[in-house]
Amino acid sequence: MATGLKHDQAIKFWFLPFSILISLIFDIKSGIISGLCFLVGGLWLSPDLDVPSKPLNRWGILKIIWWPYRSLIKHRSIFSHAPIIGTAIRISYLIIIYFLISILLEKIGFQNDLLISKGNILDILKNYPDESLAAIIGIEASALVHLLKDHNSL
Repeated sequence: MATGLKHDQAIKFWFLPFSILISLIFDIKSGIISGLCFLVGGLWLSPDLDVPSKPLNRWGILKIIWWPYRSLIKHRSIFSHAPIIGTAIRISYLIIIYFLISILLEKIGFQNDLLISKGNILDILKNYPDESLAAIIGIEASALVHLLKDHNSL
C-alpha cells in the first residue's frame, strides 16, 4: 500500500507520458484535456477521499463537502477503490453536491448563473463527446494508477 506522497509522485510522473499517449491515439486537444483531468483526478478526486488524506486536504475549507461521502463509503471498498465504479461514484457525488449547494444558494436569494442542470450535463456530453471521453479517460486513468500503486505494481 502506497503513501499519499507515493501516489502524488506517480500521478506527476505519469502525467506527461499519459498526455502524450492520448495525443497520439486521439489528437492533441484530447491529450491536453485528458492529461489535465488525469492530474485533477489524481490530486483532487483520488480514491482516498474517504479517509484523511492529501487529496482531501487539497480541498481546503471545501473538504467539508466530502464528509457525507466519507461517512457512507468504507475505505478500499468496491465503492471507493473499484475501477470505473469508484470514479463514477466520486464524480456523481460531486455533481449532486454541486446541485444541492446551487439550489440552496438560489433559495436564499443568490443569483446563480452557473447552475448546471441534468439537461445541461447531457447536452455537454452530446455536444462534446470527444472532449467528454478524454476527460473521463483522464480521471479514470489516474484512479487506475492509484489502485496499481496501492498494490505495488508501479
